Amino acid sequence: MSCCLLDFGRVQELRQVRDFLFPKHNNAGPEEEKTRAEEEEQQQSAPWLQDCVLSLSPCSDLLVIAREHKATFLSAKWLTDESGQEEMTLAVTWSGTLSAEEGECICSVICIPLASQKRSSTGRPDWTCVVVGFSSGYVRFYTESGVLLLAQLLHEDPVLQLKCRTYEIPRHSGVTEQHEELSILYPAALVTIDGFSLFQSLRACRNQVARAAAAGSDVIQPPPLAYKKWGLQDMDTITDHSSIGITTLSVFDQMKNASMLGGFHTSVKGSPPAMSQYITVGGGPYTGFYYAIEGSSQPLLSHVALAVASKLTSALFSAASGWLGWKSKNEEESVQKQKPKVEPATALPVRFGLPDSRRHGESICLSPCNTMAGVTDDFGRVTLLDVARGIAIRMWKGYRDAQLGWVQVSEARGERDLATSPSMPRRHAQFLVIYAPRRGILEVWGTQHGPRVGAFTVGKHCRLLYAGHRLMGVNSVTSQGWQIHTQQVCLFDPVNGALRAVTIPFHLALSDKKSERAKDMHLLRRVTTLLRSLLESEAQSVLLDIKHPAIKKQALESLLSNKNAPVSCLTNVTRALLASLKEQDPEAVDKSLLQFCSSELKLLQLYTDVQLLHYLVDLILQRYTEMNSRPCVSFAQDSSGPLPVRTFLSQLEWVNGELRVIKQPDTDWTQLGSFLFWGCLSGQSPLQRVCETLQESGISPQQLLSLLLSVWLNKEKDVLKYPDAVSHLGTLLSTLSSMKGAVDESWDGQCVSPWWQQVRTACVQSESSAAALLAALVAHRVAKNAITRLGESKFQEEWECVSLELEQWVVCIKQLEDVLALQTLLCLPSPQGSTGGAVTRCSVKTLLESGRGGVADCVSKLIFRQGVSPDLLRDILQRRGENDICVCVCVVLELLECVCQRFPNSLSPDVLFAHCSWENVVQWNKDPEVKTINNLKAVLKSVSAMMWQTFIVKRFSAAAFLMEKVGKAPKDRLCRRDVGMGDAAVRSFLGSSVQLLQALMEADSAVEQVSAPDVCVEEVWGGAEGPVSIVELALDQRSVHYPLVQHHCVLASLLHAAMTFSLRLKPLSLFDSKGKNAFFRDLSSIQLLPSGDMDHNLVTVRQEVSHSATLSIGGRTNGVKHSSTEDMWPSVCMELSSILQVNTDILRRHLVCELYNQGLDLRAEEVMMEVQDKDVLGSQLLVLTGQRLAFSLLHSQSQTKPNMELLARLPPTLCTWLKAMDPSELRCPSVPLSQSSRLINKVIEMLPENHGQYSLALHLTGLNPTATKQSVTLYRQRER
Repeated sequence: MSCCLLDFGRVQELRQVRDFLFPKHNNAGPEEEKTRAEEEEQQQSAPWLQDCVLSLSPCSDLLVIAREHKATFLSAKWLTDESGQEEMTLAVTWSGTLSAEEGECICSVICIPLASQKRSSTGRPDWTCVVVGFSSGYVRFYTESGVLLLAQLLHEDPVLQLKCRTYEIPRHSGVTEQHEELSILYPAALVTIDGFSLFQSLRACRNQVARAAAAGSDVIQPPPLAYKKWGLQDMDTITDHSSIGITTLSVFDQMKNASMLGGFHTSVKGSPPAMSQYITVGGGPYTGFYYAIEGSSQPLLSHVALAVASKLTSALFSAASGWLGWKSKNEEESVQKQKPKVEPATALPVRFGLPDSRRHGESICLSPCNTMAGVTDDFGRVTLLDVARGIAIRMWKGYRDAQLGWVQVSEARGERDLATSPSMPRRHAQFLVIYAPRRGILEVWGTQHGPRVGAFTVGKHCRLLYAGHRLMGVNSVTSQGWQIHTQQVCLFDPVNGALRAVTIPFHLALSDKKSERAKDMHLLRRVTTLLRSLLESEAQSVLLDIKHPAIKKQALESLLSNKNAPVSCLTNVTRALLASLKEQDPEAVDKSLLQFCSSELKLLQLYTDVQLLHYLVDLILQRYTEMNSRPCVSFAQDSSGPLPVRTFLSQLEWVNGELRVIKQPDTDWTQLGSFLFWGCLSGQSPLQRVCETLQESGISPQQLLSLLLSVWLNKEKDVLKYPDAVSHLGTLLSTLSSMKGAVDESWDGQCVSPWWQQVRTACVQSESSAAALLAALVAHRVAKNAITRLGESKFQEEWECVSLELEQWVVCIKQLEDVLALQTLLCLPSPQGSTGGAVTRCSVKTLLESGRGGVADCVSKLIFRQGVSPDLLRDILQRRGENDICVCVCVVLELLECVCQRFPNSLSPDVLFAHCSWENVVQWNKDPEVKTINNLKAVLKSVSAMMWQTFIVKRFSAAAFLMEKVGKAPKDRLCRRDVGMGDAAVRSFLGSSVQLLQALMEADSAVEQVSAPDVCVEEVWGGAEGPVSIVELALDQRSVHYPLVQHHCVLASLLHAAMTFSLRLKPLSLFDSKGKNAFFRDLSSIQLLPSGDMDHNLVTVRQEVSHSATLSIGGRTNGVKHSSTEDMWPSVCMELSSILQVNTDILRRHLVCELYNQGLDLRAEEVMMEVQDKDVLGSQLLVLTGQRLAFSLLHSQSQTKPNMELLARLPPTLCTWLKAMDPSELRCPSVPLSQSSRLINKVIEMLPENHGQYSLALHLTGLNPTATKQSVTLYRQRER
């Protein structure tokens, strides 16, 4: 074991953070945009992070990156990668501006996690406070979400550094318990805030902010914090500091100081006082040591007390800055208007220092035990200080711009000497971590005079993050039983955003000359190096030289796990190690190591024997092939090769003298099973010798059977290539079943055997249907022979042996045959471009667990994937239409007939149609743009209500509300936004919805005539348990309420007509409040529906909509041969008008006029027969006739001589009437004169004789002699 760098997290969105903090990256011009892609890599590797202020929480759950007046907060999130492992990532949760005053910028940041006060907490923080120091002297406290909690002006100089000291559990009674403290360094002052009061203040501020945010009120400004302020004297410049804590001089040091300051005859009074020690670095002197006497303790010397008293005349705690409770709002406003008062500092002279006029200190890093500190300077040196004695004890050079951190490692409990008392405290080791950015190296050094124990090559732009504190708010009482999880040192790489922790084992702190463990670790590394070169003799000698049993076992495990080491090398080294252990004193030998060597040697011998059996036959076959082969072109086979020895050893273990196979995934079982049995199954290895070797190995027959079945079932394609593999499998099963412990000796055939039940369980769970069926047939034959022999031994007479075991096999084989037929159908390739998902793999177990509808569900997915229409499916089920079906569908027909014969109940026509319909709607719901649901006429009636409630009503209501909002047929963009499909798909969807609702009404009308079908399955599948099938769910549904379904059908027809003919209407406005409230409810519920006469205004609106729909329907008819869908629209319109209480006769008259307007006289005559009010229709058609004649006689471009003569014969009154007609209103003005004459006859038939326009109609008959004769005859008939 050696020190290492481990990735424990990753920072996301690092580029966005850089762009936010450095806006110049975002303001690139057109020319710079062209080269931005080329410069991206250079910008990523540029040292932009060195210009930022960083702080990582000790709990690694919050990272703050700030620059100038901007800051970004990144919080921890746990994500699962592709391999299924969880990884911690830091993502941006807040970013913004922190400065409150003009011109100020961020100088220092620190993240302080606050401990939770709950008893259930185990050392995790409740929340993290972000403390930010500004150039204006302000110190502000924020939450993780950037909410300001507290702000205070402590000094009017820029904040240089923020540091925190938290509670540490004393390692022994001689260590002084330190109090928590936040220290703030200014160029000539040091401010300290007590941790306990700061903790309580921050909690109170956070609670008050939360209450104010919940109540919507203003946040009350809290009173200022209590603090101590020291004026640091006798140093030219100060750049960094460390607060050591409270220290107490020993009596000897007290007497020494008194003698040096007061002379030989000075007196020493009182006990040594408690002092707070501070260390600063900078210039003049290079390092300064300050001591502040705590409280009212007596001074060290009598004459020193007077000097100290003169300097401490002001109170240590500023009375004006203390606070006991919240202030009122009026007082806050008055305080805010005034400039914050800055308390003067208490002068604190430097006691001594390390003078070096040329050296300038840059940073100081205190060790976790407060005994040492690392200092960096501008000469590229790193100096190690002894804090207690105030001297430099070590110096490293060549580390310019170095960044420091400390790692404290505790000794494990089991690593102490046996002679050491368990009550003794554990030892701790301190390691100094130095990051040299200019060299791109991270080093770990043992202190105080230890060697370098680790070195890592890292990037040159990383940042070493060392907090130096833990959770605030912890004390000696609350820390009992806690396990505080914090990172000590973290390396942040901005190139890939990785966060790496430095892990150091404790033994590296021990002396290399006196520590046997350290020597053993060196030998372990030597063994690892020798394994790369495969030096067997040297690796064996080094392994024997290792003394510690645990390290020796670790070295042997490394050797056995080497993928390149040959089996002979592993066997020789293990045998030599076992021999050396046996030569030692039995009481001094580690039992676990001896057992481990013995078991691994047995496994290696088994591997060698099995490999040798396979190798001899393979060698003969290989030589035969070489002798009889011809030169030819061949392709390399994709083979996994022989089983590596390390994989073999990792899958077997010795437990209580028995060799067992370690439970691993199926792939590992298959690999091991292939190594043991594939040579036998393929006929390349001697079966009897392999079985004897495996029986002697000690592996149980049950595990050998599992391995055999695993390789057989998972290598189905390879098994089917060897015709003799079935017979070899039978031989292996017979041999394994005859082993001792395979089949229970007390088994009599009338009960289920666990041995054969294991075979059946493996077969029914396998998705390799063919291999499972073959294995079941072979096992059935072997079991039947065994039962026959057992019966012959017990019953000498010729009796047929009836066995429960054989009945189990019959059921199992029947199930496997059914699954094989079903799987063959499901493996049909999908047509090109089809959808519906991947091929479904099934087994007996999955079908039993999928319930009674599992088979129909699988087949329905295949039918959808093959694109079989409902009509074609009906023909397939009725065995019709073979000649008209394509070749691909013929295969589907043949396989589907075979499956239906095996599942006559599970695949009955009703059940299959129900599942196919449901599958169509499910796939349509996934992609309504591509798929349609035009096949709803073939839907089983009982599932229509479920389809409506599950899939249809949501999109249907969205379409209705959208059309109600826009007042017309919506455009494609609006349809995609609200309904989730385009306008064409919406039109098709609404038409299908009308069909679905009509099917529901038909089903409800015929529900008393048809009995409910029985849902049953085949006998062998009677044990199916699982989710309820679609048919069962449909049969459990309540019957629908017919008036409510009809109510929805009217709305669906209106929506469909609006989308088809682009009508302007608001569909929901055509109904009253009762009708609106009844929409989109459960179709089986009883709702209040409109009844009786409707409001006249509502009927008027409905009539206008019906008229516009009628005109649109007539306008769409253009004389071309129309479809059946267009033919049904007039009848639909009339039916809707009747339901909506609109006069249908008026609509028919409008439709007749519109058809004549289009020149479709024959269709108009068909509709004319249903018109009741002939008088009004005749008047309307008379005007239309006049427009036709006016166009033919007056406005036509080709005026013929007969037309001119006819016009001359007309009476003046008729000519005036024709000239008043406007033929521009006609859609089809060019109509033959014969059609107009026929129309005149129709008008004369409809108009009564006393009608005012009857005479005008008779005058029009003079335009055609044939029409005149017909009119005179009609007149004479009426006279009679």
